[in-house]
Amino acid sequence: MSRFKKAERKQARLRLALTGPSGAGKTYSALLLAKGIGGRIAVIDTERGSASLYAGMKDMPEFDVLELNAPFSPEAYIEAINEAEAAGYDICITDSLTHEWNGKGGILEIHDIVTRTKAKGNSYVAWADVTPRHNAFVDTILQSRMHMICTMRSKSDFVLAEDAKGKQVPKKVGLAPIQRDGLEYEFTAVLDVSLDGNFATASKDRTRLFLDPVKLSEKEGERLRNWLESGVSIEEQMAEEIKNLTFILEKAAHHGTEAFRRAWIANAGPVRTEIAMDSDAMTLLQETCQQADAAIAAADQQEQDDDNAAAAEQHQQEEQQQRETAA
Repeated sequence: MSRFKKAERKQARLRLALTGPSGAGKTYSALLLAKGIGGRIAVIDTERGSASLYAGMKDMPEFDVLELNAPFSPEAYIEAINEAEAAGYDICITDSLTHEWNGKGGILEIHDIVTRTKAKGNSYVAWADVTPRHNAFVDTILQSRMHMICTMRSKSDFVLAEDAKGKQVPKKVGLAPIQRDGLEYEFTAVLDVSLDGNFATASKDRTRLFLDPVKLSEKEGERLRNWLESGVSIEEQMAEEIKNLTFILEKAAHHGTEAFRRAWIANAGPVRTEIAMDSDAMTLLQETCQQADAAIAAADQQEQDDDNAAAAEQHQQEEQQQRETAA
């Protein structure tokens, strides 16, 4: 049977990145978008309480904040995101991801320590230890059940541009986001927020909602919500994924506990977590493993008995030959 099936639009959780230099309005824009999307909002604030400055302001939504301080290890971010998800928040604004990369106790600092100690000065070897920790952080963002809005600082530079009077004046502009190269490709959309009017321009946009520069607002959040909610529901997607993974695990269980263990480890994630919470499904998988183990043990014992019987018969034949020869 072919594993290909007709493509269909599915409902999704938002994975949005807002990049820009300091002062571009990333936090403010993230809060407005979250208000438009709707639901309970959690903010993970690594910017020394900057998000809380917007609390109670006109047009701002209500939100809860966790102020995350150094060290900004990937594990600290993972713990905060998981805590927000466990508390039932619908949207998590992480402001910002940059500290996980170049903040105190972040990836670059961790890499430097590993290079000077465990890797004995070999920077390349050190990445083998550090990269899995960063990847776990990225996976936590991508696999979360919440809508994730993440800000990233971008490197800034000054260029000469004409002002309203036609004069050449220095203008601060944002460049690449300060994070590991390629992280932006993991998001549904990446919007670069400018200092000049706080307009957002899409550098990546799978939604096709931001074809032109736009000033982010609650309305843009509503448009995002409508796009996210079109297509096959997330509940239907999860049910299908549970069905598929259950089939894989049952197939492995029929080959015994060790085969099931390997399949279980290889399929870590939210779908496996849902299966683990289903006591009936887990009982059935356990019983299947036990039955398979018993069948495997019986087959091994039968094979051993057959080998022993064959060896005994061979031994008897050899003794018979020796007696005949001696006679």
